[in-house]
This record gives sequence, structure tokens and C-alpha cells, in this order.
Amino acid sequence: QVQLVESGGGLVQAGASLTLTCAASGRTFTFSNYAMGWFRQAPGKEREYVSTITYNGGITYYADSVKGRFTVSRDNSKNTLYLQMNSLKPEDTAIYYCAASKSKYSSVRTAERDFASWGQGTQVTVSS
Repeated sequence: QVQLVESGGGLVQAGASLTLTCAASGRTFTFSNYAMGWFRQAPGKEREYVSTITYNGGITYYADSVKGRFTVSRDNSKNTLYLQMNSLKPEDTAIYYCAASKSKYSSVRTAERDFASWGQGTQVTVSS
């Protein structure tokens, strides 16, 4: 079983920054073996892909909408995933979810079907 708990969301003005954190735990879950991803769901919209980082942090990948503004990172010694969000825009308003990939040592994954475990989400609201 995997538990993923996101935190760090909040209400900010456009142009501000936030850092989201995802804490992973589980008796049989080795965080450092799995790629991790961030997704988001805006009100009235489908959940969409944001970013992925491979198991060792060697490769990161971003949706075009956040490229250059968001940075994903991980600390495998702390079983923690991060999403640094800069230059936030009102269209970034959404619930943000972290997810663990289905397969060990996988390369970059961007589809929801490639992720097996999900957190409960953290709300990010950007006012104009």
C-alpha cells in the first residue's frame, strides 16, 4: 500500500510562487524505485498532466502550459516529491495531485493510466 499526501497549496495572487510537497509512505513501497508525477484538475475540467520526474531524478518532463515556470524535484532520502511553481497564473488554479508510477524504474510517463497510486490533492487558487 502506498500513501501519498500533498501539502503546500493555498490562495495566492498572480505572479506569486508556491511549493507543493508530496510525502510518500508505505511498508512495501520504495519511493526511490518509482517515477512520480503531478497532475491537476481545474473546476469543471478533466484532470490533466503537469510534470513527471524519473525514479532517480535524472529526467524531468513538463506540460507545455507550465514549462519554464514549474520545477519538479524529489528527495529520495526523505521520500518526498516537490513542485516549485513560479509566476503563477489564474489558469493554474486547480487541485494538484501527486501520483506514483505503476512500474519500477520507468521512464517518463504522462498518462494517468501509467500511475497506480494517487494522493488526495491540494488546492491551489491564483487570483488575478
